[in-house]
Amino acid sequence: MAHGLTLDHAAWSSPWRVRSVRDKGVLSLGLLLAAVALPALPGGALVAVVSLVVLLGPVKVGWRRLLRIVWLPLVSILIGVATVAVSVSWDGGLRLQVTPAGLVMAGELAVRALAATLAMFTLACSTPMVDLFSAMSRAHVPEPLVEIAALVYRFTFGLLESAGAIHAAQEARLGYSSRRAAMRSASMGVAVLFLRSWDRARRLEAGLAGRGYEDNLRTLEPDRTRSAAFLGASAAVLVAIVGGALAWGQFR
Repeated sequence: MAHGLTLDHAAWSSPWRVRSVRDKGVLSLGLLLAAVALPALPGGALVAVVSLVVLLGPVKVGWRRLLRIVWLPLVSILIGVATVAVSVSWDGGLRLQVTPAGLVMAGELAVRALAATLAMFTLACSTPMVDLFSAMSRAHVPEPLVEIAALVYRFTFGLLESAGAIHAAQEARLGYSSRRAAMRSASMGVAVLFLRSWDRARRLEAGLAGRGYEDNLRTLEPDRTRSAAFLGASAAVLVAIVGGALAWGQFR
């Protein structure tokens, strides 16, 4: 959960928070498509560099926060790359073999995955979830799906607060003074958290039903900045990446 909270804090504190999801989506999805469609070198590498510059520059994530955000996806990427690089065979016994072809494929996979991850983070680190939910509604995503996602998102923070309070109370009572005590406290904490979450969900459902909830939850949406210049600059960056990758392939 710390990963998700860090990402949420980055989105709310980003200078790009006031920009419309449409503008940021064009840049992020364009970078994502370029990372998938273009050759890993130099296309994926260019996407990764541009995304990193955007995250550390205009979005102002910062190196420390960015490392806290990307470490979990990086671990997943490394696991996937390792399974591609190492071939398993059974020839008189279990054999693990690393081949040049496997290393090339693993390297390309790593570059593409890293580029695609950073491209998506340009949107995630600059756009709070509430803005994404509003954009999904305007894009005619089925309202029940949007409402379920929004309720789960809001409900998560209540659970985190309860989990923190339970853990603090257990530490104050020396609930983690030994391994046995820690196991007992952890199991009791999970049980109490489950009961509290169930009760919170029941009370939320009863409160919505008492207010005549039948369709969806309407909230005020602040105005977001839409900029043709931003879209033009995003298109120019994407064209430059595609042009650079194609030129590299021609003159290589």
